[in-house]
Amino acid sequence: MTVARETPTACQHCASGNLTQDTDVLDTWFSSGLWPFSTLGWPDETEDLKRYYPTSLLITGFDIIFFWVARMMVMGIYCTKQVPFRQVYIHGLVRDAERQKMSKTKGNVIDPLSVTEKYGTDAVRMSLLLAAPPGTDIIASEDRMEAARSFANKIWNAARFLFLNLERAGAEPWSPAEQSSYRPEAIDGAVPLEDRWIFSRLNNAAAEINKAIDSYRFHEAAQLQWHFFWDDFCDWYIELKKLRFADNSGLNGHWRNILTVFDASLRLLHPSMPFLTEELWQRLGSHEKKSISLAAFPQFDAASADPEAERDMTSLQELITAARTLRAENKLDPKAPFDAVIYADGFVSSLAAEQKEAIEKLANLNLTLAPASAERVKGSKRSTPEFDLVLAVSASQLDAQRDRLKKEIEQLSKVILSSEAQLSNESFLSKAPEKVLTTMREKLADYKAQLAKSQEALHEL
Repeated sequence: MTVARETPTACQHCASGNLTQDTDVLDTWFSSGLWPFSTLGWPDETEDLKRYYPTSLLITGFDIIFFWVARMMVMGIYCTKQVPFRQVYIHGLVRDAERQKMSKTKGNVIDPLSVTEKYGTDAVRMSLLLAAPPGTDIIASEDRMEAARSFANKIWNAARFLFLNLERAGAEPWSPAEQSSYRPEAIDGAVPLEDRWIFSRLNNAAAEINKAIDSYRFHEAAQLQWHFFWDDFCDWYIELKKLRFADNSGLNGHWRNILTVFDASLRLLHPSMPFLTEELWQRLGSHEKKSISLAAFPQFDAASADPEAERDMTSLQELITAARTLRAENKLDPKAPFDAVIYADGFVSSLAAEQKEAIEKLANLNLTLAPASAERVKGSKRSTPEFDLVLAVSASQLDAQRDRLKKEIEQLSKVILSSEAQLSNESFLSKAPEKVLTTMREKLADYKAQLAKSQEALHEL
């Protein structure tokens, strides 16, 4: 046998010129073109072939559209008289953290088995989804995988907190209902603000995640899943519910609401993080379905929308965040309670009165409420269009805060002048790599933002 790149004139072994081309050699993509139906038992009329062919969607990289996608289409129509799929989702190439194409020669190939062992399969999946907006290549960064692992740990720790405290509380046994829309349960005749808010946020998240998945904007779906679970469910809802659990009033109702939202959260997360969500869902009571993959996926329900609760909760978050920010800016001991006054009218005044205990506990304050027209006490102030919050700190603490801000402004101003001088130097600009210049411009923008924030804080004092 003779193998050659060009048409040979003689056998490389015996020098004979009587050569015949082998008739049983196919393009390496030939068998790949048969893949949609040959794997299902074709040419036999198998049950798998009847059920799964043709399929609906093919997902592939842009670099093999002609080599693979076109051949599958041609072979599918020729052999089965049907197109193998109706839609093709084209994604970018997976590149390394420096946006270089992976190759063994460069030594920059990331071994999937190695990173899944190190970070977990779901964390790798989530990191790649977040890095895959349409029209761009996918940057496989271990920093992103590390962040996604932290998110997976957040989910696991939230589940651990719920399961352990549910057992300790001695609440009634609970199992999730097979449903795709969710509404909060009233407790002692009324639905608490945090329940109205989280169910409304869940409803919005379900609407947006469904829309993103249906539009093949998988990176947006992943961002929405992350934001709802970490920011809404963990950072605010669970923290507010801890106060309810400590009170012990209406305990079973509070637990049913929080577990219902957790169940729905796992379902929303499942397409991106299937293994972790399946594991936790199986521990979440008994189910009608054997797998979370078969459970109903949350859908938008107009009746679950509660814009008033979202408005009130946004104001409550702003109040608590403002108090925490003032404490941090004044370098106050986070464990020591401080006196504070909220000046407000209208619904914010009513909200602050209704949620006074939550504000005091989550911001560690002794809170006084006053009308917006009342004379302000001396202290460190945070103003918004809806309220003023004054943290009563001593004169010496205010002086120390002013001195710190003045020094910070002076240092930032020097750094900004130095950076601007470098970035206006033509000689430096012509020699410095573009990557270095980009980093310097980004840092300059950060310095200017920090300077504006410090100047505003000094002005407030």
